[in-house]
Amino acid sequence: MMSELPLEQVRTLLAVVDEGTFDAAAAALHVTPSAVSQRVKALEQRTGRVLLQRTKPVRPTESGAVLVRFARQLARLERDAWGELGLNGTGEPTRVSVAVNADSLATWFLPALSRVAGLCYELHREDEDHTAALLREGLVMAAVTSSPDPVPGCTVRPLGRMRYLPVAAPGFAATHLAGRPLTEALPRVPVVVFDRKDDFQDGFVRRLGRGSAGPHRHLVPTSEGFLDAVAAGLGWGMIPEAQAGPLLEQGRLAVLAPGEWMDLALYWQQWKLDSPALAALADAVTATAAEALRH
Repeated sequence: MMSELPLEQVRTLLAVVDEGTFDAAAAALHVTPSAVSQRVKALEQRTGRVLLQRTKPVRPTESGAVLVRFARQLARLERDAWGELGLNGTGEPTRVSVAVNADSLATWFLPALSRVAGLCYELHREDEDHTAALLREGLVMAAVTSSPDPVPGCTVRPLGRMRYLPVAAPGFAATHLAGRPLTEALPRVPVVVFDRKDDFQDGFVRRLGRGSAGPHRHLVPTSEGFLDAVAAGLGWGMIPEAQAGPLLEQGRLAVLAPGEWMDLALYWQQWKLDSPALAALADAVTATAAEALRH
């Protein structure tokens, strides 16, 4: 029975994934590419699993992702331990990697980060339905996600609900929607979507009981750009109420269906680690979400 994982081999696997190639990992570790290859091969033999897809860049297999996540957690614990001993010696701040959806990043999330001093953040912007995958692959330590089901090795806590309103520029509404029931108009008129994975607008049309949003789609993959595109009259879209509010007051946007909205439940998932940095960040995120989101 395997009693332990050789830490040198696990750290080498992580270096290969982070650097993208065996040669780049060798340069980062100050060893030869042959040594890197031998360590990875030895770890694969020890675990009895293929751990890497030999692509460019290299990607971990499902089994490899488990060990990559373990390697990152080990590195986090090691840095925390050195910090508590006052012996980190590098003078570098503690780095925390987090996956967050674009709308949270554009509205309430950054103020949460400012509540914690002494941390350095590496943010990965991803759709809320897919941020958990970055946790599963070991690429981030925590994530804002729409999934209440914890990733293996992670804890989960609810943050609240982000409300989205169906809006359009008044001129767009007058031209494309005036005098027509929304159930008939929305499946035919131009719509703004975040990217090809975004089906939020389709979900709203289905909620009204009619098919999906129209085929004339503008893909605008930033939260701020999405808002600007809708306000400019390119199409209608679902906008977080925190973003839509000022433009509604200014008359630059109009709600298409008063009394209708869609709520997105958000959750905070993070590694199960006794890490002061992660604990402080989790407290800051949940406190900010309590102020900014609906409950």
